[in-house]
Amino acid sequence: MSKVSFEDKLSLVPGLPGCYLMKDDNGAVLYVGKARALKARLRSYFQAGARHEPKVAAMLDKTQDFEYIITDTEREALVLESNLIKELRPYYNIRIKDDKHYPYLRLAVQDIYPRLSIVRRVNNDKARYFGPYPNAAVVRDLFKLLRRIIPLMTCAREVAYGVKNGRVCLNYHLKQCLGVCSGEVSEADYRESVKKVELLLEGKHRTLVEALMEQMEQEAAKTNYERAATLRDQVRAIESLAEKQKFDAAKHLDRDIVAVAGGLEEAAVAVFHMREGKVVGRETIFLACHVAQSKEEIMSAFVAQYYATSPELPKDIMLDVLPADQPVLEEALSGRKGSKVVLSVPQRGANKAMVELALRNAAQALADRWVSSAGKDELAKRGLAELAHHLGLAAGPMRIECYDISHVQGNFAVGSMVVFLDGQPARSLYRRFRIKWVVGQNDYAALHEVLTRRLNAYRQKQQKFTPLPDLAIIDGGRGQLSAALDAFRQEECFDVPVVALAKAREEVFLPGREKPLVLPPHTQGHYLLQRVRDEAHRFALAYHQKLRAAAQVSSRLESCPGIGASRRAALLKHFGGMQALENATMAEILAVKGLNAGLAARLWAFLHEDKVTK
Repeated sequence: MSKVSFEDKLSLVPGLPGCYLMKDDNGAVLYVGKARALKARLRSYFQAGARHEPKVAAMLDKTQDFEYIITDTEREALVLESNLIKELRPYYNIRIKDDKHYPYLRLAVQDIYPRLSIVRRVNNDKARYFGPYPNAAVVRDLFKLLRRIIPLMTCAREVAYGVKNGRVCLNYHLKQCLGVCSGEVSEADYRESVKKVELLLEGKHRTLVEALMEQMEQEAAKTNYERAATLRDQVRAIESLAEKQKFDAAKHLDRDIVAVAGGLEEAAVAVFHMREGKVVGRETIFLACHVAQSKEEIMSAFVAQYYATSPELPKDIMLDVLPADQPVLEEALSGRKGSKVVLSVPQRGANKAMVELALRNAAQALADRWVSSAGKDELAKRGLAELAHHLGLAAGPMRIECYDISHVQGNFAVGSMVVFLDGQPARSLYRRFRIKWVVGQNDYAALHEVLTRRLNAYRQKQQKFTPLPDLAIIDGGRGQLSAALDAFRQEECFDVPVVALAKAREEVFLPGREKPLVLPPHTQGHYLLQRVRDEAHRFALAYHQKLRAAAQVSSRLESCPGIGASRRAALLKHFGGMQALENATMAEILAVKGLNAGLAARLWAFLHEDKVTK
C-alpha cells in the first residue's frame, strides 16, 4: 500500500478507542496495538519525518496495510488486544511467557452458601466467573463494595448451615458478612443476596440501583441522613464500577456475532468470531446489493452463502437483524453441523452491545472501502444520493445550507449559516449573524430573524447569499421547522426544501409529515446530515464564545479606573490580545498612545494584583 493510500485510509479512521493490526504484504499480522483514539495513534506511525525507535521503524518498513476494530472503551480495547496477541502471536508484540491472567470474580453458585472470591484462572467447576478485570484495583474495589452492600461470605470458615452456634466473626460485626459461619442467615435469605450479586456482576445493575435509591429516600424521610448519604455513595460506586465486559465473557462459549451495514449498491458485513468466550478475530465481507433490498434480505443471502462453506459453524450466531427465512436457514445449518444452530437477535445486555459494536465496525469498513476505491468525492455523492432518496428530492442537493442558534439564557445570541457544496464544506461561504431584533431567550424568533435576513440579502442580489440552497437544514425539532417555514413563506421562497434535524434521537422533521423520519443508521446520507448539522453548531458556538470572551475582556479592562472604551480598544489593538497585555512590562504599556506614566502604572498594578496578593 502506498503512502497516498495510507493517507486516504487514515482520513477515515475514527477518533474512537479500539485495536489496530499492522500487516505485511502477505497479510500476516506483524503487530497488534490498542489506542484510546485510533486516528491519532495510527497517524503518529505514518507522519512524514516522524522518528521512531528501531523496533517500530523495522515494523513500519514491513507494514503494507493495517486494519482496526472499534471498541466502546479503552478497557475493552485492552482485553481485545490481549486476546488477539495470544491468538495471532505477532512477531513485534511482547509476549509474556508465563501467560499472566487477569483477575476474575468467582461466585461458587454450586454450593449451598456460595462464597465470593478473586481468582486468576477460570475452571470448569460449575461456579460463575465474572471478568476479566484488566485493572486489578478495579476488581478489588468492586469486591470491597460488594462486601459492604451485599455481604456474602468471603472467608474460608466452616458453614453452620443455618444452625446458630453463637460464634460470630469480625466480618459479621463489621457488617461485611451475613453470619454464615455462625448460622445467622437462612439458606433462602442468603440465596436472595446471591441473586443480587449476580444481577450486579451481569451488568443488570439498574434493578439494584433502583432498590438502593428507594431505600435512600426512605432513610432521608426518616432524617437518617448519614445512612442516606452512604446509600447514595454506594449507588454512585455501583454505576461507576458495574461495567459490562463484552470482549471476554468468562464463559466457554463459541459463537459468531454478525452485523450488516448497507448503502445504495453495496453492503458490508462484520463477523466477530468468539471462541471459548473470547473474541479472537474479525472478518469483513462485502456484498453487492441495492438500496431497495431490505437488511433482512441481505442478511439471509449472507448467512446462506457464508456458512455453506465456513470451516467452523458455531451453535449460536447473534445478528443485528433476523434473516427473511430464519427457520429454513436454521434447519439447513443444523443439518450441516449435526446439532442445533440458533440464529438470534439479542435484545439487551452485553450481547446486544456486542452486536451494536459489530454494526459500527461494518459501517466503518464500508466507508473505508468507498474512500479507497473512489475517494471522498464518491463518498459525498453517495451521501447526496441517499439524502435525495430518503427525503423525496428530485436530485441530490448540490448546495446545502444549515442554520443554528447559540446563546446562554438569551445573552450573546448568534446564528450561523454553513454551506456544503457537492457534499463538502465550503467555508468561504459560511456566514454568521448577531441577533438584533429578538430580546431575551427565544430560539424560534432568533431563527426566524436569521432566515429573514439571509433571504432579504438574496432578494437584494448580494453575491454572498446567492443562490438559494437546494436543501435547508435547521438544527432543532418541529418548533424550529415551523419557524423556518414561516420565514420562507414570508419571503415568498416556496421552492426550497426545508427539514429539521433533532440531535437527541437524530430524527428528521419534514413539512406536512406527522411522524419524524429516522434515516437508516450507518449510511452516508445519515452521516452527511450529521456532519452538516454539527458544523453549523460548531460555527455558531465558536462565534458565541468569541463574543462572550470579548465582553469579559472589555468588562475587566474597563473596571480599571481611567480605562474606558476608547483606551480599552487602543490597548487591545496595540498588543493584539489580553494575554500579550498581561505579559507586557510597564515600559511597553507606557508606549501605548494616550497613556501617561501614572495611568500605565495603575493599569500594570491592576493586571497583576492577583499575582501580588498570592
